Amino acid sequence: MKIAWGITGAGHLLAETVDVIEDLAEDHEITIFLSNAGEEVLKMYGLYERIATLTGGRYKELALDSDQSFSYPISGRLSLGKYDLFVLSPTTSNTVAKIVHGIADSLVTNSVAQAGKGGVQTLIVPVDFEEGDVETILPSKLDLESCADCEVCEASNSCSQGAIIPKKEINLLKCIGCGDCTDSCQYDVISAGKLVTIHMRGIDIENTHKLVLMDGIYVLKHPNEVRKHI
Repeated sequence: MKIAWGITGAGHLLAETVDVIEDLAEDHEITIFLSNAGEEVLKMYGLYERIATLTGGRYKELALDSDQSFSYPISGRLSLGKYDLFVLSPTTSNTVAKIVHGIADSLVTNSVAQAGKGGVQTLIVPVDFEEGDVETILPSKLDLESCADCEVCEASNSCSQGAIIPKKEINLLKCIGCGDCTDSCQYDVISAGKLVTIHMRGIDIENTHKLVLMDGIYVLKHPNEVRKHI
């Protein structure tokens, strides 16, 4: 089966999504469509290389929003029915809002529109699925309260990306989630994978409900459910 899989800039359900993609890639051809934010967030969580290593060859490509420019030519494959399935997971509330209002101004939102025109079944996993609170995992974070204000910051010195500003913050746009800083700091100032609770906004839940009513789109609660549609 040929699968197009879009990833947007959500950290919630991101690791679970990568697990499913790796599993399915053993038996299927998967093209990864990354939004600009999706590319950044995959790197923040140290997951980008796992996705990149799955690509190589036609229909096993890595399509970046920045490489596709404004016409997103690769999405034309969807309008021509070249893929058997289009999956969008995880899907941010911003992307869901664009889809339900017919906006197709990025690689992934344009691909949803083209999939509809090509009759390609589309599965979407929104991160804002139902009302209430949800626990999600943060990327690397610098805990200033634990910082010992060392004369030489070993965490900063260990970072090949120059992402750590000592005694201030981590520049997540540079961070690749390698974990070297966490291993280097004896005071455990760098935390990764910390659980936080966030509240789902009513407007985002409302847009997810609208998504359910759209033709050709199936809304799933978790990326694991994609397997049922293979």
